Amino acid sequence: MQYVKLPCAENVPAMGQGTWFLGDDPTTRREEIAALQAGIERGLSLIDTAEMYGSGRSERLVGEAIADRRDNVFLVSKVLPSNAGRKQAIAACEASLQRLGTECLDLYLLHWQGGVAFEDTIAAFEQLQRDGKIRHFGFSNLDIDATRDFHATPGGAAIQVNQLLYNLNQRGIEWDLLPWLQGQGIATMAYSPFDHASLLSHNGLREFAAARDMTAAQAALAWLLGHEAVLPIPKSASADRVIENAGALEITLSRDDRAALDALFAPPQGPEPLQIY
Repeated sequence: MQYVKLPCAENVPAMGQGTWFLGDDPTTRREEIAALQAGIERGLSLIDTAEMYGSGRSERLVGEAIADRRDNVFLVSKVLPSNAGRKQAIAACEASLQRLGTECLDLYLLHWQGGVAFEDTIAAFEQLQRDGKIRHFGFSNLDIDATRDFHATPGGAAIQVNQLLYNLNQRGIEWDLLPWLQGQGIATMAYSPFDHASLLSHNGLREFAAARDMTAAQAALAWLLGHEAVLPIPKSASADRVIENAGALEITLSRDDRAALDALFAPPQGPEPLQIY
């Protein structure tokens, strides 16, 4: 298994599982739980969810999937910006813990920047740490300026992760944000690594993958895994697809492979606005 070291010096799996849209359809619940459990069994034991996903339905699904294996999971959830105040974040976290059926989150993230001052969100996170309800904290969807501002806020240097949209189609963070995070030792959790499945049907990527005895999904994940401190969190409702994704951990792309992918998916030529889904 590959690992990514967080600033706190804790190692976490280099690839996890996302849960956006999981739990929305009762008819696929059993299959989705089986997919999450298949991933845990193959080392994809970091699971990311959020109070926003399905208005808590995703967290309830995750709670059911990990009920008898909580100690083997690195559990991540996120607080909405509207709930990120000193008192509101504590109440939101407690509600997430109840839905997840656990007493503590391993990592709690601000989902994106809203109107609440960073100092208030950090104060809530620190109180949650003191109360034993979260172990670490970070944020999601912050651009380079907001990331620096959060980091410079008292207590903000304790962030472990910035969760960002990052994939072969969406490479804008490579210009400034990704190098800054790497320089600080902060991990980048890459969501939507298949760009909402558009990469899986990309003819160039499919041809690249087939020539190297891998699938397009594995090629997209292997490319992310080859970056320093980048941790993709693919979402799948199928155990077979999760097993396919896990196969990317056994793939190392060569320098020529990465150059070929650069030719298919050009890196940024200057600063770009942060892309968010």
